[in-house]
Amino acid sequence: QVQLVESGGGLVQPGGSLRLSCAASGSRFSLYAMYWYRQAPGKQREWVADITSGSSTNYADSVKGRFTISRDNAKNTVYLQMNSLQPEDTAVYYCSADYEQLPAIGVRRSWGQGTQVTVSS
Repeated sequence: QVQLVESGGGLVQPGGSLRLSCAASGSRFSLYAMYWYRQAPGKQREWVADITSGSSTNYADSVKGRFTISRDNAKNTVYLQMNSLQPEDTAVYYCSADYEQLPAIGVRRSWGQGTQVTVSS
């Protein structure tokens, strides 16, 4: 199984920036699409952005133009650069990834445990 560990969350003032990282680890696997989701207090988890293995990206309308997702395939890591943060961006941010354990036995989804992002003055 692939484990995902997020880092980089914290407290930031409105208008500030944070960069989240999510590193995948395990034995003999291939990573495919990687995702960022978030869950604000009292709300359902929502998709934020995703990136394919070929680095094509998609964004939720609420973050488009402010957030940038990227990945380093050599490091099995996905990033989320968050700029112009607003209080409504406050949430626990979760990393997720589609992967296949080798030898190929089918694509599975893994989730990280989340990292808190708080935007407040």
